[in-house]
Amino acid sequence: MFTKFSVSLLVACALVFNLTAQQANWQQHVSYQMDIDMDVVKNQYKGKQVLTYTNNSPDTLNKVYYHLYFNAFQPGSMMDVRSRTIADPDRRVGGRISRLQPDEIGYQRINSLLMNGKPQSFEVHQTILKVTLTDPILPGQKAVFEMEHEAQVPVQIRRSGRDNSEGIRYSMAQWYPKLAEYDKDGWHPDIYIGREFYGVWGDFDVKITIDKNYVVAGTGYVQNPNEVGHGYQTGEVIAPKGDKITWHFVAPKVHDFMWAADTAYHHYQLKVPDGPMLHFFYTDNANKEAWERLPDYAARFFKVMENLVGKYPYKQYSVIQGGDGGMEYPMATLVVGNGKFDGFFGLFVHEAVHSWFYGLLGSHEGKHPWMDEGFTSFIESEVVAAMLGKNADNPHARSYATYDFLAKSGKQEPLTTHADHYLDNRTYSISSYSSGAIFLNQLRYIVGEETFWKAMRRLFNDFKYKHPDPNDVIRVFEKVSDIELDWYQNYWVESTKHIDYAIKDVKSKKKETTITLQRLGDMPMPVDVYVQYKDGEIDRYTIPLAMMFGTKQDKDMKALTPWPWTHPEYTFTITAKGKVEAVYIDPLGYMADIDRGNNTWPTQSN
Repeated sequence: MFTKFSVSLLVACALVFNLTAQQANWQQHVSYQMDIDMDVVKNQYKGKQVLTYTNNSPDTLNKVYYHLYFNAFQPGSMMDVRSRTIADPDRRVGGRISRLQPDEIGYQRINSLLMNGKPQSFEVHQTILKVTLTDPILPGQKAVFEMEHEAQVPVQIRRSGRDNSEGIRYSMAQWYPKLAEYDKDGWHPDIYIGREFYGVWGDFDVKITIDKNYVVAGTGYVQNPNEVGHGYQTGEVIAPKGDKITWHFVAPKVHDFMWAADTAYHHYQLKVPDGPMLHFFYTDNANKEAWERLPDYAARFFKVMENLVGKYPYKQYSVIQGGDGGMEYPMATLVVGNGKFDGFFGLFVHEAVHSWFYGLLGSHEGKHPWMDEGFTSFIESEVVAAMLGKNADNPHARSYATYDFLAKSGKQEPLTTHADHYLDNRTYSISSYSSGAIFLNQLRYIVGEETFWKAMRRLFNDFKYKHPDPNDVIRVFEKVSDIELDWYQNYWVESTKHIDYAIKDVKSKKKETTITLQRLGDMPMPVDVYVQYKDGEIDRYTIPLAMMFGTKQDKDMKALTPWPWTHPEYTFTITAKGKVEAVYIDPLGYMADIDRGNNTWPTQSN
């Protein structure tokens, strides 16, 4: 019998449960107002920043951290030393930082910092500013930080800087004092070594005052198009007054802000039907033919991505010649200007796909680089195959080939390795790009084609602006597929165990054929088996793992009894439709099996 007390207790528990559920995906919030005055002769700028920080966490914050990325471009920095001592240096960096002259280095200097009007104590550790707060920021509270700072733009070595090899004057990425992210795992003040980034969702209001001859492109929407001209909206160029002009950008709900500037940018626009306005900025030293072809392909790309994953939510996207390969940012990308069209388009696709993963899911790229780069590489291969017919039969062949090389090299490290702490660059690259792409392609193999894409769209819709981690990905796929998948994360992400299955024996007797399979590798997987008859007809079977507690739904495949991972062999008998000509394990090549030579019966030697 319920009493008033027990009912009150139930209500209280329900409220606590509801509050806990709401807090499960809390996100901090930032609102930046920045005024930047750029000196294009000294390559320096002075800035004022007002940052409103909302502590949506359940924790009391007694300190905050800022990133000062430009400080990495100084002789003796951690980025410099790491670049000179790693076994396989990035050729774009190498020892270049160590040779920078005083007017070529980068720096960011904080001249003053107030919180809610009170001066704050701070100290600089390489590329990190640690601020010990005079007053704590309580859960649910807002704090206003006012900062005056100055910086020198380094000669471009990696991603950000000035006067790169293609002659672009300014590629301003990782350029402002940026508040570090605080999440359920605490602060993430990663000193900049050369990898990628993690930021706080928020709104940016940025004014950049620069020489009137410069065209500025970047994140956000230009608020004063008629003042700055250069083809925005009307296509009319309106001459600015005086020696400088202020470009005003607003970018809502992003976690970074990038801009680029050059006196020779051509600006072209194309509207995607029921989609964003696309902007293209390039100079005369770019491959004009490739840049002129790109807009129509780019417009098609946004519709393809909408169907595959989800709709791009912003009203604009800019493709900007910035040199130094390609690099993604919210609402924009920096890319090289040259190259044949197929490669150039592939670069655009990769960076633009990042807008869905880096830009909208925003996983921690340091802790989980394989989620950002790998998921992007997977979709890139799918899109390029669909749009250009490139590697259409097996879009991910390259990922499997490079993974196979790494798996057999003895240098493989688990995907849980922090991006900055891989022993060499090649292992980082293959792990993040190839192994990350294979993670998804094998998930498609495990749960089935239709279920896979349904789960991808749900992941995107459920975790936009929420910084998902590997657990979140697995949980989404479990919910959609009704298959338990924690084992897959454990083996593929948290270990370096390998997949190797073999056909041990095939015996036919009258109308029955008995097939025995072996698991030779340490990583278990469900196994698809194709049985081909003499007349060419094929029967398809799938053997789920016992620990999946389910199997993929595929009307063309018959599910057999689950295979316990503890059992090294598995035998099953089928009623044959005729003479068995051949038996194949995973003939489509979805599993990263390190020895595919034993996946076919009869073998070549037979």
